[in-house]
Amino acid sequence: MPPPLQSSPYFPMDNPTILSLLHPTPGEKHKSSSNGGGLLLMFKLFPMLTSGCKMGKPRRKPLLNHTAATCTIFGYRKGRVFLAIQADPNCVPMFVIELPMLTSVLQKEMESDMVRIALESETKTHKKKLLEEFVWAVYCNGRKMGYSIRKKHLCDDELHVTQLLRGVSTGAGVLPTLNHKESSDGELTYMRARFERVVGSKDSEALHMINPDGAPGPELSIFFLRSY
Repeated sequence: MPPPLQSSPYFPMDNPTILSLLHPTPGEKHKSSSNGGGLLLMFKLFPMLTSGCKMGKPRRKPLLNHTAATCTIFGYRKGRVFLAIQADPNCVPMFVIELPMLTSVLQKEMESDMVRIALESETKTHKKKLLEEFVWAVYCNGRKMGYSIRKKHLCDDELHVTQLLRGVSTGAGVLPTLNHKESSDGELTYMRARFERVVGSKDSEALHMINPDGAPGPELSIFFLRSY
């Protein structure tokens, strides 16, 4: 069993729990990418992208019932970043959290070849499933960014993004704001991709981005960890 994780200003990304989630899964090896291209580059450049999706009421499905999920990172240029996880692009997000970091900070982290975001829950109960926890300490590339609370309900902006991107499996760009209102936080940007799910235990799992451009490995990984 991996040693308990302790909350601190820095999160050792060579922690045994993290390393266990980096092990290649059957049939596919996760190799680090050195070109820094793909969706992360698109997210940094924010090209204009029209989804062409039809508006409609998304349906709800169980979260992560297979080995892949759709993850969306979105937010205003001068605002904070949101993370939403869906079973597929047509579902209502079952996990949404506002990360304690600005879009500009995440962009800077993306200048490296690999971005690793770790969310650690310090729960004292075994009753909830891992992704049902509410309070999370958030780390980006080993540095503690702060704490966040998982959202119970989606606000208007989050529903707006979900509707605009319904049916979109992969992409990055700029979206029209709700009711086309101008925001002091700048343009509404997003990046969406499919992620492979790797489960280490009931207290640890990870999502590794699947590169659509055929790059040799994921450029972005998101880890969920629970300590007691």
